[in-house]
Amino acid sequence: MDKSMVCSLLFLLLLCCASYISQAYKPVFIVHGLFDGPKEFKTLTKFIQKSHPGTEVTTLDLYDGLLSVKPLWTQVRDFRAKLEARLNQTKEGAHLLCFSQGGVICRGLLSVMPNHNIHSFISLSAPLAGQYGNYLKKVFPKYLKKNIYKVCYNKLGQQLSICQYWNGQTSKYFKGPILLCFLICSNVCVCATDWRDNFLRIKKLVLIGGPDDGVITPWQSRSVLLPLVLKVSITMETSKVRSSYYRSDVFGLKTLDFRGDVSMCVQSGVAHVQWHSDSTVFTNCIQDWLT
Repeated sequence: MDKSMVCSLLFLLLLCCASYISQAYKPVFIVHGLFDGPKEFKTLTKFIQKSHPGTEVTTLDLYDGLLSVKPLWTQVRDFRAKLEARLNQTKEGAHLLCFSQGGVICRGLLSVMPNHNIHSFISLSAPLAGQYGNYLKKVFPKYLKKNIYKVCYNKLGQQLSICQYWNGQTSKYFKGPILLCFLICSNVCVCATDWRDNFLRIKKLVLIGGPDDGVITPWQSRSVLLPLVLKVSITMETSKVRSSYYRSDVFGLKTLDFRGDVSMCVQSGVAHVQWHSDSTVFTNCIQDWLT
């Protein structure tokens, strides 16, 4: 066998290996946060493709920048249409990585998509059980956080995405943010049982956050209302005591926990805008769940 034939065979072998590697990793779909867009996730995309060569990574290009304040149910509808079209092309399933407000959108997506094939739902510093802190001072500078509900908890306020997961005081006229109400199935909302079944199709729930975020507040829950704000460092055992929606398993959190499919990763020293570009966060919290 001459050298040229040996080189040709080696080249074909390398092509086969590269093809196998690229097919070994599931596609990753990223949903951005408030005021973000695909350009903010170029570093994260590089991290993924370096650690898992050949991985197809897509940051869904919808409601970028200022458009991200549109009502969340509208965003869920349109993200669903775009995501389902892509998932139908992935027989082996995919991973969903969602940052900040994007995590709330993804919770909605996974609840309303009956046949999704998402394996890992990685929620990166997202207010899954609502937001209550000083962040909205940037939007409503004249209001103390204890009074922001007066702006958010009305029909006009509920047209803003950031008001739809504000979890503060309620009033006798309005019982809270409608989208959040249904996602965590609070007492004033009747939740569809098929939403729970849909959510439980995921294979792993990964919750990532830390105490130095500076935006998502509280970073860890100390109240009955907020046991799983995506920045928890509390243990799941503590959540069991404090969370009525854990005990009643209304959207499947208890089931996921009993299956051993909830992972929490806490990282200190990471500001909110750094989560998706911090190599340590990627290595410690994300990398292992993208196979």
